[in-house]
This record gives sequence, structure tokens and C-alpha cells, in this order.
Amino acid sequence: MPAILRAAGCGRVSADGARVAASTGWPSAAGGAILAAMDLSTRLLLVDDDEGIRTLIGSFLGKHGYQVDTAADPAAMRDALARQRYDLVVLDLMMPGEDGLTALRKLQQERRAPPVIMLSAVGTDVDRIVGLEMGAEDYLAKPCNPRELLARIRTVLRRGERDGDAAAEEAAPEAGLRFAGWRLDPVAHLLVNPAGEPVTLSDGEFRLLRAFAEHPRRVLTRDQLLDYARGPDSEQYDRAIDVQVSRLRRRLGASAADGELIRTVRNEGYMFTPVVTRS
Repeated sequence: MPAILRAAGCGRVSADGARVAASTGWPSAAGGAILAAMDLSTRLLLVDDDEGIRTLIGSFLGKHGYQVDTAADPAAMRDALARQRYDLVVLDLMMPGEDGLTALRKLQQERRAPPVIMLSAVGTDVDRIVGLEMGAEDYLAKPCNPRELLARIRTVLRRGERDGDAAAEEAAPEAGLRFAGWRLDPVAHLLVNPAGEPVTLSDGEFRLLRAFAEHPRRVLTRDQLLDYARGPDSEQYDRAIDVQVSRLRRRLGASAADGELIRTVRNEGYMFTPVVTRS
């Protein structure tokens, strides 16, 4: 068996299944470049007829904290969707038999179909437009940089979370958030401490706390915090999010059992540690 089984799609696989660092951008297994995210609740389904590509992409996304299942064809995809709820499907376009566009068309007929990112070695504008018009959230040409695929997955998932948050707020506009004795009222723009006293926050601090409280016990990157917390007229900031977090920590004080409501996750971002309930 040759040392390299396949050089296609988003990377290569060696004979023993190890990742091979190449111009595609896949980090080597020993490089330590991949840092596992701590949120394992998001489940993805990868559909591709190439077993090597399924292994590569599945391993890469798994190292970034996602649960990844794979399917070799659209029929297996539908079987998986019948058994399990998925947050997103990565679907290859060029497959023998039933192609990705046909599979996408059938999937969009389902009432609660997950969002889809299309992958294709055929990267023409026509194919991309057709895929998007048929309901795909995004379209990425192969060979692709794995980090770009990861970024696009995160973008689509954040978009879905924003839509879900907006729908939930519209359905229950009076809902408040409680954590570690604190109460956050998004409608009244009010924060009350465990002693029942109101605490004054700036607009930026309030939006940041709300973002944390609505996504508790999971790692949020700085980009995600920017996306969740910034207002339409707020300034663009990156490292300045660290300053906002520091200010928010001082406002909250040592209220958690271990004295840390907002935990720093090195090289990843921040995690809001308390259990949050809606009232």
C-alpha cells in the first residue's frame, strides 16, 4: 500500500491514518496547533463518499470540540438524520449515484432540516449559486483550508443561535436570567445582585453579560463575544474585549462558589461558569 492513500478534498491521509501536514493547511498530529474547544454539545454530520476525507475532516472538527458523525452517501445521511438531531450538515456535492444537490433538495423538504454547508471540487459560480438558491447556508470549494471550513461552520452556527435567541425573546419577552443569586432582566436592562440591589452596568458590559448568561458553561471565543455582545453602533474591538471582561468581573465580584464567574480559557476565550436558569 503506498504511503499516501489519497490527496484530495481538504487534505491527505497516510497509510496508518495519521494526518499529514501539507499545503492544504492541515496541522500535523504532533504540532499541537489544534486546541480542543470545551463545548461538546454541538453535533455535526459529514457526508462524503471519500473515506479519507471523512476521517480527516471528522478528526479535525472533533479536535475543535464538535461531535462528528459521518455518512458515505445521501441514503446513509437520511438514516442518520432519522436517528439523531444534528446542528449542521457538511455535504459533498460530487458523489456517485445520488449527488449532493439532489440530497439537498430532499433535505429541504423536511420541516426542521439542519443548516447545510456544501463542499465541492467543482467550484464554478453556477454550482455555488444553485446550491445557495436550493437552501445551502454556505458553499466551499475543494481543496479547502480546514480552518476556513471551521470558521464557516462557526459562522453558520452563530447565525442560527442568533435567530433562535431572537425567536425565544419574541416568544417570552419577560423572561429573566438567574445565576449564582444574581438576576438579569434583558427587557428592563436591569442587573440585581444576590442582596436584591440593582447594579449599574454600561451598555457594553450589559450586552457582554447577557451574551455570557445566554451561552453558559461553554467556551466563547473573542470573535463570538464580539458577534453576540456588540451593538449595531458599537466600535469594533478585539483585545479590548479583555478589558470589558475585566470590568465585568469587578462588577460581579466573587459570587461563584469558587470565586470565578467568568473563567479564562487559555488560547480559546472565556467561559461563564454558573448554571443559568430562566424565570
